[in-house]
Parts: sequence; C-alpha cells; structure tokens
Amino acid sequence: MTSSLFPPTHPCGLRLGLGGAPLGNLFSAVSEAEATAVIDAAWSQGCRCFDTAPHYGNGLSEHRLGAALRRHARDEFVLSSKVGRLLQPQADAPREQHGYVDVLPFVQRWDYSRAGTRRSIEDSLQRTGMARIDVAYVHDIDVATHGERAPQVLRQVLGETLPELRALQREGLVGAIGLGVNDWRVVMQVLAEADLDALMLAGRYSLLDQAALAELLPECTRRGVRIALGGVFNSGILATGVRGGAAPRFNYAPAEQDWIKRTAAIEAVCDEFDVPLRAAALQFPLAHEAVEIVMVGARSVAEWTDCAAMMARPLAPAFWAALRERGLLPSQAPMPA
Repeated sequence: MTSSLFPPTHPCGLRLGLGGAPLGNLFSAVSEAEATAVIDAAWSQGCRCFDTAPHYGNGLSEHRLGAALRRHARDEFVLSSKVGRLLQPQADAPREQHGYVDVLPFVQRWDYSRAGTRRSIEDSLQRTGMARIDVAYVHDIDVATHGERAPQVLRQVLGETLPELRALQREGLVGAIGLGVNDWRVVMQVLAEADLDALMLAGRYSLLDQAALAELLPECTRRGVRIALGGVFNSGILATGVRGGAAPRFNYAPAEQDWIKRTAAIEAVCDEFDVPLRAAALQFPLAHEAVEIVMVGARSVAEWTDCAAMMARPLAPAFWAALRERGLLPSQAPMPA
C-alpha cells in the first residue's frame, strides 16, 4: 500500500508538519494556552500534518492536539500517533518521567502484543476524541531502547503488532501503518519480512547525518514507503550551530568533536552564501523522493513561525553545490532544486 502523509482532500503545499513532543512538556512545561496557540499558528500557515504519541507527557500531547484539531473538518488533516507503550493510572505517579515534566498521572509500560496494540489505538482515540488515527507508528523498537530484548521485541512486532495494526486498518480505525524509530537498520530488518506504508525516521537523514541514504531510502522508494522525517536538527546542533555559548547536542547527547567540526564547516559555507543553518537543515532532506514531509517540534509560536519562514526561504543552487564540492554532502544525495 502506498500512502501519502498529506490529507487526500486537502493537499498541503507546506511540507512541514508539527511534532507533538514539546506539547507534552518535553524538558519544560508549555501552558495550555501556548500549546493551543502553537497548533493554531501551524494551521494558519498551512500545516495539516500533526504527530503525537502516548509517550509525550503520558498522553498530554494527544489531549492537546485532539482538542485543538477537533475544531476543523476531520478530512482536512493527518494525525499520527504511536503504539508500544500503554499508560496505567497511578495516583502518586511522578510528575517528571522520561524527560517530560508536569505529566498526566500515569506510568508507562511496554506492550507490543496484539491486545496491547489494539488497546493503545483505542486509548489514543479516546484521548484525541477522534474516530481514526491516520498513521499509526510502532514506537521505539531499536537496540538502543530495548538492549538485549531487542530481538524478542522485533519478533513480537512482526508476529503481533503489525498484523494487529493491519486488522485495525481494515476496520477503519487506522489509516497507514509504519514504524517510528531513530535506527534505520531496524527498519531494514522489518522490511525484510513485512510491508510498511509509512515511516517516521528521526535524525538519520539530515544535513549532518546521512546514515539512511545508501540502503534505507532507496528501499523505501522502491517499496512506496512514504517517509516523515523527524529530528532534522539532530537534537539541536543544526538549530543552534556550534559557535554559541551552549554546548551543542547531537542525537540526544553532548556532541562529539567530529560532529562539531563537521557542523562548523557547514556553518562556514552558510555564512559564505548568507544562508541560515536552520533553513539548510529543513530544506535539504526534502529533495529525496522518498521523503514526503519534515516534522518539527515547536513549543512556541515563535519557534513554529521561524521554521515555516526557514522552509520558505529561497536558497541558491550554488550553496548546495558548494556543500557537495567540499565533501560536506555525499555525491549521491539529491540536492534541492
């Protein structure tokens, strides 16, 4: 099944979607009013693709997105969420969990079973107030997350999670199905045994890191798997650059020197052509035919407005040519036109 990540009845010219992790109070709290304002600002500037997950604030992000989006016609937007974690109510649940603050009073447990997958979708529908989830991703099945249990998780995803999502798809409760991961290699393992409609890939095809380019992206193109890219700023280093006072972060951790040096070289080319680093980071991955949309997490209207402006900024072909000529982008990577 080939699936578009754009609404079928409302084609969206802005290839920029809103990621819902910050709206779940990732690292710091976002007020209800500001969360609604971010969603409204994204909508007013043409965004019709929104992503969330039970993990984001223990359901808080799903509640907020659902409340804001229910004011619009259902067929005019795409809403994605994820399975793999179930939320259990707990009166004394910690207010800070998994990097999120002021979370809802639940605790998480892993569950990729058939029953757990169905319950996860049904719970997400309740939290969002929707009758369907347009794209359902299986969340975080890589070795970095599960360690020695990763092979067992993979077998359960292939044997239970994905088949149950297909059943939910036939029932009309979900649209496209796919994976939401940081590791491109686990996607290749899944594709060797199963079909996917869509993929939420974080950080592995960016201006700085093209790990998915050689194998995964051609396979997705061949199979018709549509990609929504997250993490195009690689946890912040491509948003802040490396010349400010703050220590740059890459892949959720302090950046190693090799990544810092490479980012500094990219920044130098950006300066030469008067190109904001953020604009280059947002626009580069969309040149690949497998990539349909870039998702960004914004915690304020200003952050969203900046991303939309950076996406729309014209960049000269000579800028991209200079990055390639200086060995900062691989020769096989498509360049934006």
